[in-house]
Order: sequence, then structure tokens, then C-alpha cells
Amino acid sequence: MATIDLEPHFLAATGAAAIAAAAWRGKGDRKAADGAAVEAMRAVFDGVPFNGRVAIGEGERDDAPMLWIGEPLGSMQGDPNAPAIDIAVDPLECTNHVALDQPNAMAVLAAAPRGTLLHAPDCYMDKIAGPAELSGEISLDAPTDYNVEAASAALGKSAAELNIVVMDRPRHKKLISELEALGVNIVLIGDGDISAALNAADANSEIDMLMGIGAAPEGVITATALRGLGAPFEGRLVFKNEGHRERAEVMIDGDIERLWGRDELCASDDAIFIGTGVCAGRTFGVEQLTDGRYALQSEVIDVASGDHRFVETIREA
Repeated sequence: MATIDLEPHFLAATGAAAIAAAAWRGKGDRKAADGAAVEAMRAVFDGVPFNGRVAIGEGERDDAPMLWIGEPLGSMQGDPNAPAIDIAVDPLECTNHVALDQPNAMAVLAAAPRGTLLHAPDCYMDKIAGPAELSGEISLDAPTDYNVEAASAALGKSAAELNIVVMDRPRHKKLISELEALGVNIVLIGDGDISAALNAADANSEIDMLMGIGAAPEGVITATALRGLGAPFEGRLVFKNEGHRERAEVMIDGDIERLWGRDELCASDDAIFIGTGVCAGRTFGVEQLTDGRYALQSEVIDVASGDHRFVETIREA
């Protein structure tokens, strides 16, 4: 069975999480929204016919509700004939945006055969992403000025015409200062670097690159999506405490300080990305219909075929 064959089940999981989180839009309680999304997604996964495992997930860093790393998923645990699938997951990307009813919150996952998604703690990751034209042109191993110059040349834009997304965090003070000195247009975001990376990979978007440190689970999810889009992505793990570093040394076979290429973070074409909108952004947000059901829109990328589409569904609560 190919991973894409489980798409209806994965859409049900992200859809349930999105509906549960949407009930908390604008109520100022991000952890309640996150917890609702986690429990709704877990309930769906309990019945999925596969031998699933959470390879990397969100929640540990912030002591938030989570599908825990290593958690078994699905109704076929122990069945030698079951498809063994790893999941990189964030049941609610942009918890703060749900609390404030701001754009680009979504329930998101990536899935691939066992052992082909990075299995690591919920730590941080330095990231760089852009459109296909920047493949082989930009890298985390290069300084900021090199990446800006390379992007300018490859895209045929001046530095002043480049739009580069950076998360608005104190940790990016040096990066932002370097970008300001180069004269680029810096697009600061509060949360949502998956959406930002997808925008950077989108030839029809005004965003040209994503740079900076975000969460590692979102990095793995983004790498899966951008593999399907043929767009560049690199990541390097960043550890804020010794606990995460020690866990990474146990979980990862090799140098934990290494540069991870897109196709190392997601090492299989038999993979899928799904993001279901909670608040409007790349997709429309959850909409309650007059009959009590919900209209949803999900972004789906089949890595094997490169098929990239937006799927609209109607679901019960």
C-alpha cells in the first residue's frame, strides 16, 4: 500500500483537529485550542488501518498537549502485513493565531514509510527555503549576504525587490540586522513558518525565501511538502537545553549538528503532506454551515507524483 492510499484517513484526522481547534478561535486560550486539536486527531488515528508512529511532533518544547514522539497510531499495531508509516505532525500549527483569530493556523501532518522521516525530539531547527529556481543556489552553510545575492541573481530581482520571511523573535536580531543592511524587504511573522515556506516555494507568491529558526517538527513537515514541489529546503537542529541534545544523540544515528537536506529530512517519494485550514490563509478556515456541518479546505501534496491540490470537504462535527 502506498502512503497516498491513506489520504482519506489523514484528511479525516486533520479535518477533525481543525474543527475542534476552530471552536477556540479568538478566545485567547491557545493551549485549550491545541488540546482540542490533539484529542480530535488522536481519536481519528485510533481507527486508521495502519501501523503508525509519531516520528516527530509538536508540544514538548512548550509543555503543550501533543501526540508524543514515538506514540503508536492506528488500528493495526503488531500486524506484520500492516503498512508501517511514520508521521510528522502538528495538530495545531499557529496556536497563538487561533487564540487571536489570525491567519494561517492549520492542522498539519506529513506521512512516509517507517524510518524515512527524521525521528528527533521537539527541538528547534534553523531553516532556509525558496522556490525551485533557488535549488542549489542557497544554503544554510552560506552567509546571509551570499544567499541574498544568489537569490537576486537566480530570480532576476534586485535585493530591494526580494521579500524574505523571518519569524519575529529575539533570536533573529542578528539575521534581521544583516537583511536590513542588504536592503531586502523583510516580512516579519509571528507564527506559521510552514505556510511561509509554502509561499516561498510558490512561484505565484510574492514571498521569495524563508530564513531563520523555527520548530523542528514543522521543518520535517515542510521538507516533505517542498520535496513534492521540487523546491529547496535545508535544516539544522538547534538545541535550547541539554535534555533535547541528549535525546537527539540517542535518537539520531550520526552527527546531530549536521546540515539536513530536504531529501534527508524526508527520504522517500512515497510521502504525503496535508494541511487543513483552521483560520483563513493559504486555505480558507473552518466554516460552519447552516445545517451544523463544517466546510473545510486542505492543501494536499503527493510527493511521488508532484500532485498539488486544494481539497474541499464537508464534515460532521
